[in-house]
Amino acid sequence: MGEMQIIGAVADRVMEQLTAGLEREFGRGAGAALAALFLKAEEADWLWDARVEERWLGAFESDGEDGVELDRIAILGRLDGRWFTATLIVDGEGAPHGLMARRDFKGRRGARSAFLVNR
Repeated sequence: MGEMQIIGAVADRVMEQLTAGLEREFGRGAGAALAALFLKAEEADWLWDARVEERWLGAFESDGEDGVELDRIAILGRLDGRWFTATLIVDGEGAPHGLMARRDFKGRRGARSAFLVNR
């Protein structure tokens, strides 16, 4: 049987590895800046993968006519050493399509409180 790990801790190690790899490739100091750019470019995906809890908030009313049903999902997680809450637009296959809101917190307690009141 495999070892269970909190995905936030794994996401922190992924960020550390990404930063270290970028520093090896582009020089000391560049790694953190480039990692932040990567994170921003794919923020919804990173947040979704780093979630530890999620809650369905309701259907997302889209003006698109592509026939894809989307939902608003509140998530709680930890990424790069910080706790966060976010509201994402997610399809029925569990793929994020967009980020509506994000808040960062110093600790899990504050993030969890905000997650529970997020409607």
